[in-house]
Amino acid sequence: MAEVVRGKPAGTAKDKTRFRYRVVRDFKMNKYVYLMLLPVVLYYAVFHYGPMYGVQIAFKDYSPTLGFWGSPWVGFKYFQDFFNSFYFWRLIRNTILLSVYELIFAFPAPILLALLLNEVRNRLFKRAVQTITYIPHFISIVVIAGMMVDFLARDGLINNLLAWFGMEAIPYLRQPEWFRTIYISSGIWQGVGWGTIIYLAAISNIDPSLYEAARVDGANRWRQTIHITIPGMLPTIIILLILQMGNLMTVGTEKILLLYNSATYETADVIGTFVYRKGLLESNYSYSAAIGLFNSVINFTLLVLANTISKRTTETKLW
Repeated sequence: MAEVVRGKPAGTAKDKTRFRYRVVRDFKMNKYVYLMLLPVVLYYAVFHYGPMYGVQIAFKDYSPTLGFWGSPWVGFKYFQDFFNSFYFWRLIRNTILLSVYELIFAFPAPILLALLLNEVRNRLFKRAVQTITYIPHFISIVVIAGMMVDFLARDGLINNLLAWFGMEAIPYLRQPEWFRTIYISSGIWQGVGWGTIIYLAAISNIDPSLYEAARVDGANRWRQTIHITIPGMLPTIIILLILQMGNLMTVGTEKILLLYNSATYETADVIGTFVYRKGLLESNYSYSAAIGLFNSVINFTLLVLANTISKRTTETKLW
């Protein structure tokens, strides 16, 4: 039994000294690594954790003239107003549907492209495909939206092709039923190439001896993909899926703002765009802050839930 002095185990002070020594030694050995990490820490501290101070306006009748402390408390008034509003279920439905469609169609796209590129033996062709599919990622979202508006206009490229085949022009961006298809397909086109980078890196880390053993056992390329490549990619896929679940209620607000209009609010209006209109255009800061806080809490809950499920079912987890 450890000797106890004044209610504390003996050696506690010595353990603390050793801990401080290890910390100081580690800092001296890796000082340049910590120096590289410093800008990232400062960025998150200033632009992510610092603004959390202003979350309190979601519970106040905020007025810029009165400031954070001078504005009166109203409790959960704005949360109740949002839950009881006409727009609540429409915003929730549109946000969830766009996010689910992204999970179903956009999330697997780079995985499939990485698997296909892994089977290509012609290096020149493989690099050409990678370069072509990477390029859209570097195009500004404003330019992408402008291209979509021009291509899908009544006198745009798509409708001109339809007219050439004797079909009637379709006002794609004025019809609500087309918005989700346009949003998801343009997102796949822009991000599928860039998304393959991390999956190709995961494939490159798979032990080549596994493929050699599979070939000895008579496994063809399809069976090697099913039993070696995909299991080797699975930890990476799960991690990215967990991160995607943490953003389930946060879809591409910027692109939606550039593509939607009053005619497509029925299917295009999401929580992010509603917060933009209420907070910036109508200057209803407390109401928009309450909606944003609600959205963040849902995202955090989904992230923890996805990580918990992954931890219990697999060995892959974020924490």
